[in-house]
Amino acid sequence: MLEVPTLELEERIRQELEENPALEEGAEINEDTDVDDLNDDGGNNDDMDLDEYMMDDDIPDYKLKVNNTSPDDKKEDIPFSIGTTFHEYLIEQLGLQHITEKERQLAEYVIGNIDDDGYLRRTVESMVDDIVFNAGVQTSDEEMQKMVFLIQEFEPAGVAASDLQECLKLQLERKVYRPEVSNALCIVEDYFDEFTKKHYDRIKKNLNLTDTALKDAITEISRLNPKPGNAWGGNLLEKSMSVVVPDFYLENDEGKLIVHLNNSNVPELRVSSTYNELFQTYTERKGEKSSSMKDAVTFAKQKIDAARWFIDAIKQRHHTLLTTMKAIVTFQYRFFIEGDDTYLRPMILKDIADITGYDISTISRVSNSKYIQTEFGVYPVKYFFSESMTNDSGEEVSTREIKKILQDCIDNENKKKPLNDDALADVLKTKGYNIARRTVAKYREQLNIPVARLRKEL
Repeated sequence: MLEVPTLELEERIRQELEENPALEEGAEINEDTDVDDLNDDGGNNDDMDLDEYMMDDDIPDYKLKVNNTSPDDKKEDIPFSIGTTFHEYLIEQLGLQHITEKERQLAEYVIGNIDDDGYLRRTVESMVDDIVFNAGVQTSDEEMQKMVFLIQEFEPAGVAASDLQECLKLQLERKVYRPEVSNALCIVEDYFDEFTKKHYDRIKKNLNLTDTALKDAITEISRLNPKPGNAWGGNLLEKSMSVVVPDFYLENDEGKLIVHLNNSNVPELRVSSTYNELFQTYTERKGEKSSSMKDAVTFAKQKIDAARWFIDAIKQRHHTLLTTMKAIVTFQYRFFIEGDDTYLRPMILKDIADITGYDISTISRVSNSKYIQTEFGVYPVKYFFSESMTNDSGEEVSTREIKKILQDCIDNENKKKPLNDDALADVLKTKGYNIARRTVAKYREQLNIPVARLRKEL
């Protein structure tokens, strides 16, 4: 329960309400009958002992569900989509082609091997072998290659390419002729390695291009789509997963920070009074031992136990989440007041575990896939955790603070002569952060910033 974000929790509650008739929406009501009391038969051996009766085969289903799955295991219900998927779109275009039935089979097999990015990362030879074994269709490399070429003419441009170079080439070949398009095609076909390594001087010299012509050609390439399959927009699940619903809201009341749990769409839950009445009926008719009565009581107890367990789990989740988030906000108070990354203190899972008394694994589950809405924007809870190091003044500073300074250095560098890792290390040293070059390289990679050579611009 702890690791489930708000959106998934709402769906989990709806599912439980549908599956368990003993669980219903609404505030809890006082129950006159205690399920545990009903298990006491006063020592009369002739009466049914529910504890004995429910041993072995009659253990409630929810108790048989062992929690032995990894936190990384995801159980997702895929929503039904009425839209056309990327692969369906390719099949639709195939339907417009005048080809034989065998060619259609081959083409459909090719489409089935195209990944979500739009690439065909399998060789013609391997597909020829597979279709013989899987579908019993005898074909040749030439026939299969013909179908690959056919699909490469489909929309979106660049589909069914084997690699990035071919993908860009296919897109450029469809463009209306212009000098910059022609130059871009030459670069992609003959100087792709130099292009990826940003050896622009070599390209300019070999193609005899001016600075302006080279810049126009590179601009043309940069406008192409490296993942034509993604241009289709993805399915409904991917779109829904891109929507962030905060699990917490932070209110700043004149310097007093108040954490609220986002329960706007989480209903109150209670055990159904109807099911409790089944037990009341049993106590009044205790002498009856019909199998139908036993089945009814057993079923009701299973459902009530499951409902109570679920309600307690939700309450425990709310309490644990709030306690943990309040500890994080208190620890990072200056950041939540100012909104500046440089105010983030070094903080690891153990720091919050020590404050709250929870296990480190519990803090990790709370932090995973959770977001908090602040006046400065929405942040993942994991954002506030970082390692520490000591600056020249002997102060302990967050590695996130160092990364922010590193990002600023790169953002403000001369893009014609970008700073390499040694130069970045020197800049950080002048600011009081004595960091080795390899550490700078590690932080740069964590920020998804390429090496200096690839940051170079004309």
